[in-house]
Parts: sequence; structure tokens; C-alpha cells
Amino acid sequence: MPKGEGKLVAQNRKARHDYSIVEAIEAGIVLQGTEIKSIRNARINLKDGYAKIQNGEIFLHNVHISPYEQGNQFNHDPLRVRKLLMRKKQINKLLAETKTSGYTLIPLKVYIKDGFAKVLIGLAKGKKNYDKREDLKRKDMKRQMDRDLRER
Repeated sequence: MPKGEGKLVAQNRKARHDYSIVEAIEAGIVLQGTEIKSIRNARINLKDGYAKIQNGEIFLHNVHISPYEQGNQFNHDPLRVRKLLMRKKQINKLLAETKTSGYTLIPLKVYIKDGFAKVLIGLAKGKKNYDKREDLKRKDMKRQMDRDLRER
């Protein structure tokens, strides 16, 4: 995460398993009503989320923010599309990357920084099954080596 990070609220653990992350960029989220209260209570799920660039703006899709318990009529749609706040230059760079080389944008983490909800968007390329197996083998070998060193 960027320097001076805040309180981690949610993390997409499956992202690093399914994708190779090339770059990570911080963005703000445009929220409505009681969404920030739900996020502060860690009632957010990034599992199936992705970001999409449309008309020069970037939007977050399939991110579930649960309705706030005390919100009654002021609650929101849990799966609504949310706009992300980024500079135009960053959006254009991401647009060029995603159009040319088969990359996708996925949310990696959501955290509270200086009272504002921020999302860490990863520029990612999907892994093949053999890549995932190779990573698991590498992790197991490293874990075994660490275990052997500790036993000495």
C-alpha cells in the first residue's frame, strides 16, 4: 500500500492468486448515504469486483457494501456501480494499458485514510492454471526451507 496508509478494512486475498499484479494505484470512492458507515464496520466484499473505464471515468463494479443496520430508508443498493476518483492522466494511462495488452483492473484493498475511504486498484494480468501451480510449489518449497532452518 502507499506510504502513510490508514486502517485496512477489506482485502481481496484471491487477487494475487488469480492474477499477476503489475502496478497498484490508489483511488478515492464516491459513496452515498450510509455506505461509509458500513465500510468503517468492515461490511464490504471485494471478491468479485473489477474496475471499468467508461467515457474517461473509472467505475467500480460488483463490490458488495452491505446495508447499514441503523440506516433504514437511507440505505443504498449493495451492488451499485461506484465512481472512483483519479486524475485524468492516470485514467488515460490505465485505459491504454487495458486496451492493448489484455490487462484488467481489480480492487486489491480498501482502507480508511484521513477519514476517507480509499481503494487500491491493481493493473493485473490473469494467470494460467500452470502458473498458479508453479506459485504454490514455490511457496511450499520456501515454507519447507524456513521450517528446516528453524529446526537447526
